Amino acid sequence: MTIVFEFLNYILEQRNEILTLLIQHIRLTVFSVLLAIVLGVPLGILVKYVQKLNKPILGFANIVQAIPSMALLGIAIPLLGIGSAPAIAMVILYSLLPIIKNTYTGLSNISPQIMEAAKGIGLTKMQRLFKIQIPLSLPVIMAGIRVSAVTAVGLMTIAAYIGAGGLGYLVFSGIRTINNFQILAGAIPACLLALFVDYVFSIIERLVTPISLQTNALINIKEIYLQRKKEKKINICFHFYNNINCLITNNK
Repeated sequence: MTIVFEFLNYILEQRNEILTLLIQHIRLTVFSVLLAIVLGVPLGILVKYVQKLNKPILGFANIVQAIPSMALLGIAIPLLGIGSAPAIAMVILYSLLPIIKNTYTGLSNISPQIMEAAKGIGLTKMQRLFKIQIPLSLPVIMAGIRVSAVTAVGLMTIAAYIGAGGLGYLVFSGIRTINNFQILAGAIPACLLALFVDYVFSIIERLVTPISLQTNALINIKEIYLQRKKEKKINICFHFYNNINCLITNNK
């Protein structure tokens, strides 16, 4: 218990520095994720409609995802120098794959009947894209953005190693000085921030899901439940009938 009180006392003493670094961490993460969205969503649309670009774009995003984060930072430093620039570049590159893939998947999974109906009422390709496809794809796209945002919080913590700032500064400073309280003062808020970001995006994901899709999902669940209940009743009747037959046969 003494250690806990000492740690809480350390947090209170360093609260201004922790708060400053937390705000810096949030700013860097938000900026990086916004840039990743601005790049990723149009690339996902491009991959959907220009088949020739499918393999090059997704291939590049997959290759970047496979590179270790510290190695990517090592590549970025000679090009962009020390500080927040290589950190932002790294987070953007790592965030692209989930956003591109989910945008492509969301657009590809729209019912052909809906698209035919939209074409039938005279909507142009751009109108179909912005009025039908993107709104219906939003839940899937948001799922990709959610993954990217949570990943970005963790990556930005590592990026403090090259002077990007944020909560990672406390972690690496604590490691250098063998100060466990300082390490925890950076690590715990970073974990809580990642959980908070995930929670916020889960709410946004639910809000952008069309009510009709939610209703259909509930109807489908209800239909499956009723079907299984019916099958269960049939199975019970079948077993009961077999038991009666066995009794009759034995009596004979």
